[in-house]
Amino acid sequence: MNLIRKFIPYYKPYIGVFLLDLFCASVLSIIDLAFPQFLRILRQTLFLDEPAVILKRLWIVAIVLLAMYIVRSLCKYYVTYQGHMMGARMESGMRRELFDRFESFSFSYYDVHNTGEMMSKLVSDLFDISELAHHGPENIFISVVKIVGSFILLMRINVPMTLCLVAVVACMAVFSVKQNRRMRATFSDNRKKIAGINSSLQDTLGGIRVVKSFTGEEIEGRKFDKSNLAFLDSKQANYRQMATFHSGNNFFEGMMFVTVLVAGGYFIAKGQISGEDLAIYALYINIFINPVNVLVEFTEQLQKGMAGFERFREVMDTMPEIVDKPGAGELKDVKGIIDYRDVSFSYEKEETVLQHIDLHVDAGKSVAIVGPSGGGKTTLCSLLPRFYDVTHGAVMIDGTDIRDVTQKSLRSYIGIVQQDVYLFNGTVKENIAYGKPGASMEEIVEAARNADLLNFIESLPKGFDTEVGERGARLSGGQKQRIAIARVFLKNPPILILDEATSALDNESERYIQESLDKLSVGRTTITIAHRLSTILGADEIIVLDGDGIKERGTHKQLIKEGGLYEKYYRMQLGTI
Repeated sequence: MNLIRKFIPYYKPYIGVFLLDLFCASVLSIIDLAFPQFLRILRQTLFLDEPAVILKRLWIVAIVLLAMYIVRSLCKYYVTYQGHMMGARMESGMRRELFDRFESFSFSYYDVHNTGEMMSKLVSDLFDISELAHHGPENIFISVVKIVGSFILLMRINVPMTLCLVAVVACMAVFSVKQNRRMRATFSDNRKKIAGINSSLQDTLGGIRVVKSFTGEEIEGRKFDKSNLAFLDSKQANYRQMATFHSGNNFFEGMMFVTVLVAGGYFIAKGQISGEDLAIYALYINIFINPVNVLVEFTEQLQKGMAGFERFREVMDTMPEIVDKPGAGELKDVKGIIDYRDVSFSYEKEETVLQHIDLHVDAGKSVAIVGPSGGGKTTLCSLLPRFYDVTHGAVMIDGTDIRDVTQKSLRSYIGIVQQDVYLFNGTVKENIAYGKPGASMEEIVEAARNADLLNFIESLPKGFDTEVGERGARLSGGQKQRIAIARVFLKNPPILILDEATSALDNESERYIQESLDKLSVGRTTITIAHRLSTILGADEIIVLDGDGIKERGTHKQLIKEGGLYEKYYRMQLGTI
């Protein structure tokens, strides 16, 4: 009931369509109920007249029935089309709501949740919710009208026989409620298992080049079989419960006919009902049983929809860890002065990654961070755009705590070039323009020129309109990196983070990319994470960072002269150790 209460508000934008849908559904039910009664009235009146009178008035009956079924057809069209569109629009709105919530989560959410599972919630779960949104109220309304209406008409024909029928329906309802609870658990498990398949598939296809290079097809096949067979087992348990549910209800439907036949014969023998009334009674039994069947099938649909909606609400009820504080202002006119003041950070349920970091960077200066893997270099830089929030201390830009400004304004002043470049499936132009939505073609061309990318683009068959493929699969590592640099040139931020931007490139590509990065860094406050120390020799300050904090700091010459950790790293890369 709590889930249903949360579900009802989604009808509010479509209340007009919803009410008209129910009205049309009620017309359908009334016409279905009217036909046997219409037949009963004709049998008791017109059909007792002379043949000539019957033939004379029969065309009136035909016109009335034709009008009824034209109205019925129009109502059916509305219910089928507009009713389904209402559900589809609700599904679309909920999908956008879910997508927005996914985008609002910080990196910590994605550290522990799988992309395939999130895609399952966006697609298959919401489809079941859409079907429930349309068919749920409509099926309940039609069924209630038909059951109540036919029950009243059956009572008018014969009360004792109808009470016998009600007793069978009561037993059927008790059985359905009990079985319904068992089905709920299996549908929920189905949703989890299909999400597991999506996760396995996404993981395998996303890393298909690694799979093939290591001939890991059999390994991935076994992993997929595991999730696939788990889903099969879940479906087996689900179908077992469904079979029990449907076969049990089918048995009770049979008992309704048996009750009518036996009780009808008894009351005919007693002279309490005529054979003609029993025939009419049998027609109403079909009308009575049909909505019961609809409710039985709706129970299955309800469980699927509610299982999907429950998973939807799990996400919607999860609050983002990083949100703009009430009254957060806009960060404006950034010069680029950065301060880390007594900053400590730890991931959830993990040991502290950064401890009591104090760091000051003047506007327009360059700072390089070096140290062992896992020492917290990337984490330190991720705190600046608030991808994570500090556990202790504060990060400041131009003397303003970054928690006091909106995330959007903060990140608009920070450009990031990473080692693992992500290009979207689209054209070269679209990927460069991602740095500044709405940029003119002249601005895009200038950004490409600054990144030394223009000659390469002009050599492509379609130039800027060339498709890069999924994740930039049609481009080399150096080409993808230059597009990422062009993207940042177009954004033109005063603060720049270079996260091992050249470590995955060959020596020739590294030289050209480094020239582009040097050009990009001019006049910007730059923080560089580097493993190749040859790329940071000209940094204004070099920070040596490990798990215990900042170990050394100074220029390249100062640190070499001190003969500490940095000097050791440098000699190792030169091959003199």
